[in-house]
Amino acid sequence: MLRAPSRFVRSCVAAAVVGSVLAGCGASAEPASERRAAGAGPRTDVTVEPIEATRELTDTNGVRISLRKEPQRIVCLFALCDDILTELGIVPTATNNALLAHPGFLGEEKAKEVDVIPGGFIAPEVEAILSHKPDLVIGLEDTHGKLAPALKGATTFWPMQPETWQDSVGYLRDAAALTGRTAEGEKAEKTFRTKLAEAERARSDKTAIVIYGSDENFGVATPETDVAASLFPKLADYPWKSRGVEGSYSLEEILAADVDVIFSETISFGEADGKLSEKLARNPLWGKIPAVQNGDVHEVNSEVWAKGRGTRSLGIVLDEATAALR
Repeated sequence: MLRAPSRFVRSCVAAAVVGSVLAGCGASAEPASERRAAGAGPRTDVTVEPIEATRELTDTNGVRISLRKEPQRIVCLFALCDDILTELGIVPTATNNALLAHPGFLGEEKAKEVDVIPGGFIAPEVEAILSHKPDLVIGLEDTHGKLAPALKGATTFWPMQPETWQDSVGYLRDAAALTGRTAEGEKAEKTFRTKLAEAERARSDKTAIVIYGSDENFGVATPETDVAASLFPKLADYPWKSRGVEGSYSLEEILAADVDVIFSETISFGEADGKLSEKLARNPLWGKIPAVQNGDVHEVNSEVWAKGRGTRSLGIVLDEATAALR
């Protein structure tokens, strides 16, 4: 039996991917039609409230942010920051991830012009951060919160902790208000909400799953713990629920759920050494899953699907997911 990695293992993977932990999950016993009705939630509202520029606010997660001036030099310590800034027409002063190289963002050549903070995702170097004289540093709270004391007095540190697409929209609006890019923020939110509403109207009857990992110790992204997965109950039958910190999920259970479409995020340390779906193919159970038999296994970009988590990344997820679910 193949099992999903523990929360600790996933947190290590997050060093290269997400920064937050995605727990394993299991299938509901409810009939598919009932799961679809219950899981989709309310229809997406495409209305966008005006955003007002400000230097002080309480963000979508209850964190108080106060700036002396409009931030010009912003350092990103996780990909949601890069996503938000791109939506607002801002290029970060420095970053520590590869999201900007995606063609849906700056592209490889322009991304090379953005300085990279050494030290990796988990331990970005404080001296390197401060060498850029940032007005604002944005990081993931449960990973970079420990840097706050070292940055205090030299810059403003903004800890974010997104869990759903609504959180990501909230952070976009907060950043738009603090940077004075209110029109850009409203436009980005409107574009995303409209795309999600359109995808929702064309909701598929197929059963989908998003898996991640580098080998047989795979995990399943759940709506409770993964921002991209939080979209899926609106797009298809997505019966996977988090099992908590020690949750695990087996290939046998995926087979039993008659999954029609699989989205696979290959996550590895260092150089890539093969696709997750190719490694799972070594197990004879893999070939019995309907999605595998029908050629509906889609390797997706983990920079966007797992790390991005902002409205631009989620828009790409919607485009790719809805195309595969038709």
